[in-house]
Amino acid sequence: MFNFKTIESPVENTLLKEKGSKFLGFAFPVNNEEELKNALEKIRAEHPKATHHCYAFRMGLNGENYRANDDGEPSGSAGLPIYNQLLAHEITNVLVISVRYYGGTKLGVSGLVKAYKESAKITLEEANIVTKELETTIEIQFNFNQQNIIFTLLSKYDAKIINFDAQERAIISAKIKLRHKDEILESLINIQFVESKVLN
Repeated sequence: MFNFKTIESPVENTLLKEKGSKFLGFAFPVNNEEELKNALEKIRAEHPKATHHCYAFRMGLNGENYRANDDGEPSGSAGLPIYNQLLAHEITNVLVISVRYYGGTKLGVSGLVKAYKESAKITLEEANIVTKELETTIEIQFNFNQQNIIFTLLSKYDAKIINFDAQERAIISAKIKLRHKDEILESLINIQFVESKVLN
């Protein structure tokens, strides 16, 4: 498993109306807790008068980091239906928020489940789902006169150079596709005066 499906860019303000209540849908690609927190705070700040800010997210290669939040709605009536849409679309590293403005008519638990599910569904249907490859970062130390060998090797594997410190003893940090990691490290071990390590 060297890749995962996620959404390319945020989707904001999809609208679902149900018996006077308005459900605004948002979806954000998120890679860590900080991006998650920022997205939630942004929506809470934009919709301070909303009755509920319900959400669900999945993060990690197999969606092992996840949460469903009902934000005051009856238990299981909001966060879970949103979360189930993330599963249905087989995506991870995604946060979906459904902001509800109460319209005066109670929907009942089954009505809420249906509305939150639909809100998440129409939001994700607007998203562009992409397959991303897992990457890792490596650091390579080598003698400056070896840079051609190193650059040739990295370009062969489509590595992205993040940083190049061109001293006598040079250091490169590069992002590489996880599926190429073993081959690249193997090749580097066989070059004299070269040290390498995986940073993350």
